[in-house]
Amino acid sequence: MPAPSGEDAEWTALLEDVARSGRRLRREELDALRDHGDRAAEEGRGLAELIDDRLAVTGKVWEGRTLDVASLSALRAGVAALAAGHGRAYRERLRREEAGRREFVADLLSSRSDLGRLAEHAERFGINLACAHVVAVAAGDGYDLDDPLVRALERQLLGRFGEQEVLLAVKHGRLVCIVPSGPGEDAAVKAFAELTQGRRVVIGRPHSGPGGVVHSYEEARSALEQADQLGLPDRLLHAADLLVLPVLLRDREALEQLVRSVLGPLSKARGGAQPLLETLTAYAESRYVTAEAARRLGLSVRALAYRIAHIVRLTGLDPDDALQRYTLETAVFGARLLGWPDAPSEA
Repeated sequence: MPAPSGEDAEWTALLEDVARSGRRLRREELDALRDHGDRAAEEGRGLAELIDDRLAVTGKVWEGRTLDVASLSALRAGVAALAAGHGRAYRERLRREEAGRREFVADLLSSRSDLGRLAEHAERFGINLACAHVVAVAAGDGYDLDDPLVRALERQLLGRFGEQEVLLAVKHGRLVCIVPSGPGEDAAVKAFAELTQGRRVVIGRPHSGPGGVVHSYEEARSALEQADQLGLPDRLLHAADLLVLPVLLRDREALEQLVRSVLGPLSKARGGAQPLLETLTAYAESRYVTAEAARRLGLSVRALAYRIAHIVRLTGLDPDDALQRYTLETAVFGARLLGWPDAPSEA
């Protein structure tokens, strides 16, 4: 049999010494075997391959010998040390990869990230930033990726949609889901919404390129905050359906002037402006069906008609007139966005 070399020679010498002396493996020998398993894992060698290789050498060294209990015990200890070292390195590599993946996703959601670096890292994680992505943001805060509930949500999402490059992240304590735009987009986003236990979820519009993810995220985040301000009842919203809101807020001074001029007279009503604002909101959400609006407000149809007439007298605008209705609706949206009349200094 040709003389073994390298790691085979060390393993051979160790086996022969153990078989001859019947001793146990020393601590330093076990440590060396753990280090060997560690290096093998770093080199990309699988545990099964490593153990099979060591057993093959063992078979050659001990061929034709009568093995005693001490030798077999030492072999088991040696193989266990190799496996322990390999497992240690494998877990460390997973931790590094997870940390790298988290850093990459955090960069995706940051407007200050280097786009060239993002594109380079995306290739490493198998993410195609050239295609469009949508970002869904769930209401609430205080989330952490190490939270068991978040871990469970991530496992379920990746188990069902992992082949679609679905990414889960936490940004400012909010849960964020990044999904490639395409045929499977709706199913993944709806699953994310269901798994967030009834929290409101807003979906940004699809955008392409390294900066597309953060663009979609900012749209969804902003729309989520505005939906909360407006108290919208829907649990699943699309930022595309709320695009009028950033338009209204783009010129805050003009919006404040609109609210003051259109709704300011409602403050003269007995009980203040708030009940009349609620009336206009319910009337609009009921598609201007008087009976439905009255039901929502817990009023009689006659009482609702009185309130509408009072609004017309104070503002000079009639919600049953198409053009005047639009002005009132816009002003009411503006008031809710600005917090008026609770924050009169802002309007």
